[in-house]
Amino acid sequence: MRRIVEVIHKDNLQPGARLRQSQLAERLRVSRTPVRMALELLEAQGVVRHEPNRGMRLASIPPMIEISKAPPADEELLIAIARLRREGELPEQFAELELMRLTGRERTPVRQALIKLEGLGVLQRRKGYGWQFFDPARDMRAREESYNFRLLIECAAILSPEFSLSAEWIRSMRARHEAMLAGPWTETSSVTLFEMNAEFHLGISAASGNRYIEEAMNRQNQLRRLSNYNWQHGSGRVAVTCREHLEILDRLEHGENEVAAALMRRHLSGARGTVRR
Repeated sequence: MRRIVEVIHKDNLQPGARLRQSQLAERLRVSRTPVRMALELLEAQGVVRHEPNRGMRLASIPPMIEISKAPPADEELLIAIARLRREGELPEQFAELELMRLTGRERTPVRQALIKLEGLGVLQRRKGYGWQFFDPARDMRAREESYNFRLLIECAAILSPEFSLSAEWIRSMRARHEAMLAGPWTETSSVTLFEMNAEFHLGISAASGNRYIEEAMNRQNQLRRLSNYNWQHGSGRVAVTCREHLEILDRLEHGENEVAAALMRRHLSGARGTVRR
């Protein structure tokens, strides 16, 4: 949502301007799912409005969102769900009432969290009653296979003859990583970290110009989202991740793609090593 608000201000959009999901997804280098969800949240806040057969239009100019002031309440609930799932207290199939009991939260925030996770591809509604997780990344072997697969597609993406990253995307991604390094680490930072991490890897995959690599990376992000919301590797690993990402960005910005691909291989191999511990 924050990045769409940034686009509104950067482009000086005025009330009545049309907001197209496809264009926003392409510009932000994400799939349409998070864009659609963000627009729905902005609609609930009265920032955008849906017009039948005409899509979303800007209704009012929203204030810029400060990262440090973003409300953590929903993130705390997402992290709680991830922890309950990791510790085996929340089974593969469950009901809303069960999750309300385990988290001590009311129905509305619990349902909002479930709808958000559904939109992110983490779980799905069961026919008739309840919810079901789709998180094979809980399996250590599956997680290692995921890293092996990413070693193939992400390094290939960087070496693609059509590879191209916009200077704007690089500047934005660098600023977010530097902010993560400079800011204090809290439990709720894990959600921000994962979303930044996911957009970094998806953006590089999309820059390959190969839709199949982009789709594969988007699916990998979906599979690992819930397990990564409950960060287990400490703030030290966060610093390593951010610095390695920044080094890859620097090489890509200077057109040193072969070096960047080698750095990506080292980065993913190091991350894969944390799964085995």
